[in-house]
Amino acid sequence: MNRIAKNCVAVVAAMSGSLVGLHGAFAQTWPTKPITLIIPFAPGGGVDASARIQAQAMGELLGQTIIAENVGAAAGMVGSARVARAEPDGYTFLIGNTGTHAHSQALYKKPPYNAVTDFAPVGLVTDSPRILIARKDLPANNLREFIAYAKANHAKMQFGSAGVGSGTHLPCAILVKTMGVEITHIPYRGAGPAMQDLIGGRIDFMCDTIQTGAAQAKAQTVKGIAVMAERRVSIIPELATTGEQGLAGAEASVWNAFFLPKGTPDAIVRRLNKAMNDMLDNPATRKRLEDLGLEIVPAARRTPEFLAKFLPEEITRWGNVIRAAGITPE
Repeated sequence: MNRIAKNCVAVVAAMSGSLVGLHGAFAQTWPTKPITLIIPFAPGGGVDASARIQAQAMGELLGQTIIAENVGAAAGMVGSARVARAEPDGYTFLIGNTGTHAHSQALYKKPPYNAVTDFAPVGLVTDSPRILIARKDLPANNLREFIAYAKANHAKMQFGSAGVGSGTHLPCAILVKTMGVEITHIPYRGAGPAMQDLIGGRIDFMCDTIQTGAAQAKAQTVKGIAVMAERRVSIIPELATTGEQGLAGAEASVWNAFFLPKGTPDAIVRRLNKAMNDMLDNPATRKRLEDLGLEIVPAARRTPEFLAKFLPEEITRWGNVIRAAGITPE
């Protein structure tokens, strides 16, 4: 190698070292301005309520305001894609879930992002059981009566969800298949609008988040039919599970997790993860989330490494479920 070539290599190496140093220094000072949390669902849904609680608590820990912004469309894929394309500077992150990061990858041949490679995983936060709720004038007060009604009237029934492939769609699709009937699915631009139509009696039932569905059932704007989990939940302990009411195989729970754009400096990922863990370990915040019916993920499952390993496994698992149930985009 001649002297000029050696000098060029040295200059490039020095520049690279400087950039790495600047990148590291930038990460160490982060955050210096407000951060945006994209909630990829419409306002008023269960993810929205829990995300806002977490955003406020994490913002206090980081010393900066976290602005919660709803970008709800296409079962959460529009908001998720926005974060996938965002600058990897730590100032835009996402609360994703089973629907946005597992169902979508299995349902669509060309989803707008790759859930595994287009994001920097931060960590799992909560699990959310689904709850089967029906319009208040549906002539069924428990799961056995609901199944009997569905078998007699399935041709004219409709169920709503936050969108095709969402965390409120697939649980109901699995429920319908387990009951052995075919019922029309009505996808909405978010769970909030679907709930409004359920309350108004324009659709027959939903498999909603436990926090929103239980609150509406207690307010008697809808009927609580069954908790779609292995065990009852503290937010509505009087409501029996699907298994307790004689329908095995209809359990459904959705996980929630935080993601940053791919390429975000590791120091920022770690700092956001620490704020996330400190927030979840705070008794007051933890109680607020548990009062919504959410289950806090154990600390060992809250690391970026765990989420990076867990996500491909979930995509495979739900892909198998979707294919077995014959679910396709509408």
